[in-house]
Amino acid sequence: MIRVETLSKRYGEAPPVVDDLSMEVAAGEICAVVGTSGSGKTTLLRMINRLVEPSAGRVLIAGEDTRNLRGHELRRRIGYVIQGHGLFPHWSVADNIGTVPRLLRWKRAAIDARVDELLALFGMEPATYRDRRPAELSGGQQQRVGVARALAARPDVLLMDEPFGALDPVIRGRAQDELAAVQARLGTTVVLVTHDMEEAVRLGHRIAVMDAGRLLQCATPAEMMARPATPFVEALVGGAERPFRLLSLDRVEAAVEPGEADGPPIDAGANLREALSACLWSGRDALPVERNGQRIGRVTLAALRRRAAPEAGTPAP
Repeated sequence: MIRVETLSKRYGEAPPVVDDLSMEVAAGEICAVVGTSGSGKTTLLRMINRLVEPSAGRVLIAGEDTRNLRGHELRRRIGYVIQGHGLFPHWSVADNIGTVPRLLRWKRAAIDARVDELLALFGMEPATYRDRRPAELSGGQQQRVGVARALAARPDVLLMDEPFGALDPVIRGRAQDELAAVQARLGTTVVLVTHDMEEAVRLGHRIAVMDAGRLLQCATPAEMMARPATPFVEALVGGAERPFRLLSLDRVEAAVEPGEADGPPIDAGANLREALSACLWSGRDALPVERNGQRIGRVTLAALRRRAAPEAGTPAP
């Protein structure tokens, strides 16, 4: 667990970049931090691993005050991923991933095994990719290697600063799905800074909204969209788009009903927003639903509209 207690950062007489912020991130949780540029998101992230020293307050990780650790020792225990991956261009993929384990003086065999384990976890065949240089990889592959490097020493905490911002939308969606799957498997606590509310809703177990250095609300996506704490939060979570974002929080299997439907099926693991889009684009009133290649029922446009309408108080699409 990460606990931030009345954390502040000031530069001279200017208003604080982070202003008396307190929050908790539960162990094994993804907390997405959102807000406009200059709201203090990245500074908060950098204070957690003491790349920026706070002016006041403290950070506790698993109950331990980070001020009691040397900075470099703390940072070796925390994975850190930035936009653009930050790989060492003249090192191989294996050498990049093994950076922190080498600093921690792991044995070579343990490093090699960990590199191969992480490459396989991210869908990159170790024999094919471990000896390549970053320039020989696609943007999405480079970002995967950047995340693998951050996870190599099995950190309890992973900090991510706009990790997918440079990727095109298709690759970005895949990278988000991969992160969610890997995080669920490893149980790593993640603090993710993003400008993209869609990304926050897709990945965050909770979302923290910042503005002018202050924390306005920290809540689950569903709670935040149903009960935004301030007009700024309400605007950020989408206003008229809130019904669609609410649909993205539930899977199709939650709305399956008995019956048949014509046309291409949708997977039970897709979200309800994707099902609504498929209905509207195809002009169908219902979609067949499959799980592992087996038909399990259907999802109807009427049911999707009912789910979209209530919380935001706006007409259904």
